[in-house]
Amino acid sequence: MSDNIRQVDLTWQGGLRFRGGKPGGPVLEIDGDVVSGPGPMHTLLLAVGTCSGSDVALILAKMRVQLSKFEMAVKGVRRTEDPKRYVSIHLDYRLSGAGLDETRARRAIDLSIERYCSVIHSLNPDIPITYDVVIEPAGPGAAAS
Repeated sequence: MSDNIRQVDLTWQGGLRFRGGKPGGPVLEIDGDVVSGPGPMHTLLLAVGTCSGSDVALILAKMRVQLSKFEMAVKGVRRTEDPKRYVSIHLDYRLSGAGLDETRARRAIDLSIERYCSVIHSLNPDIPITYDVVIEPAGPGAAAS
């Protein structure tokens, strides 16, 4: 299969539940009723967060930041009428690490959102993507670079 093509296979589990993933890879249960797993819209937020988070971690590593903590919350506001798509997405980044400062963190996040995150760039461009960042102390024994 070409490197430019991605595929997932899904199997209906009853109700609004599906199990699926990359062929031959790990599976995830997605539940439209949001009982036994995240729903499709929650999964989209997970994809946005994981994509951007991966970018940020890689970019900060190239900046020689040694992350010791990285947490995110991703919130989406949906329309009330069908289709109940997201009309805005907000990411909260909480980071800590040796050599990390707000300038480096914001540079990494901006690069992710504006250039690298393929999930964000797969969304409708009219969806505003905003963020906040909190830098926490690196903790005892963390050397600054």
